Amino acid sequence: MSTTEVLSLDADGLRLRGDDEVVLDTLFDGRRIWSFHLLRDSVASRGVRRVEWPTSMRRFLEGTAEVAVVEHLSGAELYRRPTTFNGSHAPIAFVDDEGRPLGVDKSGRMEHTFDTRSEDQVAPLLDSIQQVLGALAEAGVEAFPAYGTLLGAVREQHLIGHDSDADLGYVSRHDHPYDVVRESFALQRRLAEQGYAITRYSGGAFKVDVVEADGAVRGLDVFGGFLTGGRLYLMGEVGHPFREEWIFPLGSCTLEGRTLPAPAQPERMLEAMYGPGWKVPDPAYHFETPYPTVRRLNGWFRGTRTFRDEWERRFSRVREKPPKGAPSDLARYVVESEGVPAQVVDVGCGRGGDALWFAEQGASVTAYDFVPRASTAVQRRAQQAGLPLEVRRLNLLEWRSVLGEGARLAHQPGPRTLLARHVADETTRFGRESLWRFASMALREGGSLYVEGGAQAGEELVTAGAVIVSSDLAGTGRVVARWQS
Repeated sequence: MSTTEVLSLDADGLRLRGDDEVVLDTLFDGRRIWSFHLLRDSVASRGVRRVEWPTSMRRFLEGTAEVAVVEHLSGAELYRRPTTFNGSHAPIAFVDDEGRPLGVDKSGRMEHTFDTRSEDQVAPLLDSIQQVLGALAEAGVEAFPAYGTLLGAVREQHLIGHDSDADLGYVSRHDHPYDVVRESFALQRRLAEQGYAITRYSGGAFKVDVVEADGAVRGLDVFGGFLTGGRLYLMGEVGHPFREEWIFPLGSCTLEGRTLPAPAQPERMLEAMYGPGWKVPDPAYHFETPYPTVRRLNGWFRGTRTFRDEWERRFSRVREKPPKGAPSDLARYVVESEGVPAQVVDVGCGRGGDALWFAEQGASVTAYDFVPRASTAVQRRAQQAGLPLEVRRLNLLEWRSVLGEGARLAHQPGPRTLLARHVADETTRFGRESLWRFASMALREGGSLYVEGGAQAGEELVTAGAVIVSSDLAGTGRVVARWQS
C-alpha cells in the first residue's frame, strides 16, 4: 500500500505527505498531463510537501476538470475529484491553437507528446527517421536511434508516450573535436540539399524539422559523438567509459514495427545515457550530467549557444501570440531622425514587434534573431498581409553565421538602417565584436547603426565598439548609441 497521501490540490500546486521517492502522474479528465518526483520536485515544511505546477501548465489552469494523481509504476490512485481552477466552470483543455492535445515533456514544455498522437500522425516522423538514417549512412556515418528513441525501441519497441521528440546519434570515426565539428556541418549540408529544414544546436548537434500528418512540427535531433581516452562523448549528455566494440559493428532494433540500426550492445549505450536504472520507466526523468562532462562538451562544441536556453525559455510561452503595444522608443527615434528607411535590418528582433511596425510603415525589413521562432506570430501576420518582412537566424557567437549573413547583406544594393536594441548588452564580448563586424559588412553602401542598451553597459560598449566602428564604418555609415537610465 502506498505511503504517499495527496492532501489538497489547487491552482498553485499540490500538497502531499510522504517520505518515499515515487513518480506521480497527474491526469486531467483521464489523460496524463504531467509527472513529477515526490521528493526531488517538492519543498517540505512541517511534514507537508508542496509541489508547484510547471510554468507551462499554468495558463491552462482556468476551468473545471476531474483531476487524478496516480503512482506511475504501481498504478495506485491517490486522488481523484472534480476540481475548479480560478473560479471558472468551463472545461479545461490542454490543447494548442489547432485543438491538438498537449502534455508536459521532460523539459517542462507543453508539447505534442507521443501518447496524444495516432499511428498515422507519427508515420511521417518514422519515415523521416529512416530517411535521415539512410542519408547519414550514405554520407559515411553509421547513425542509430539515441536517447529516448533508443530507450523506447529497446525497452518497449515503441515510441515512449511521454516523449515529444526523436533522437538520432552517431559516433564519429574521428578522435578530435575539430574534425567532429567539420563532419557535423558536412552532414547538415548534405541533409539541407535534400530539402530538410535544419536548426543547429552546437558544433556537434542539429535538429531536422519534420512535419507530421496534421501539420504539427516535430524535431528530429542528430547528436554527434566520438571516442577518446577510453570514453564516449556524445552530444547532449554522455561522457562515459566505453569501448568501440560496444558500438561497432552496428546491430538492429525494432521501433513501431520498423527495423532500425542500433549500437552493437544497446544496453551499454542506454546505461551510459540513463544510468543502471534505465529499464524502469520514469516520465519525470531529468538528466544530471556530471560537471566535467558538461565542461568538456561546452568547450568542444557548445560555445556558439551561450544563453540560447534562456532565450528559448523566455519566448516559449509567447511565440504564438503577436506582441502588443506601440513600437519601441528606439524605433520611433529612428523615424524621427531620418523618416521611414527604405531598408531596415533589426538585429535581435525578439518577438518582432519593431520589425512588423517598420514593415507596416513601408520599409523592406530583414529581422534577425538567435531564436527566430520567437517571432512566429509576427512572421505569420506579415505573410498574411503581404508585408516585406523576412526573418532569418543570426548567431553572433558563430563566425560562420555572422560572416555569411553579413556578406549576403553586403551584396544587396543601397544603404540601410540597422537596429540593435538590447543586443550589445545581452551578449558576450565576442558577440559584441561580432555585432560591429556584422554592421560593418551590412553598411558597405552607407546607412546607420542604432544601438540601444542599459546605462551600466554603455561606457564599455562605446569603448569596445569605437575602434572597430571608426575603422570599418568610416566613410560609409554612422553609429547612433542610446543608453537607457
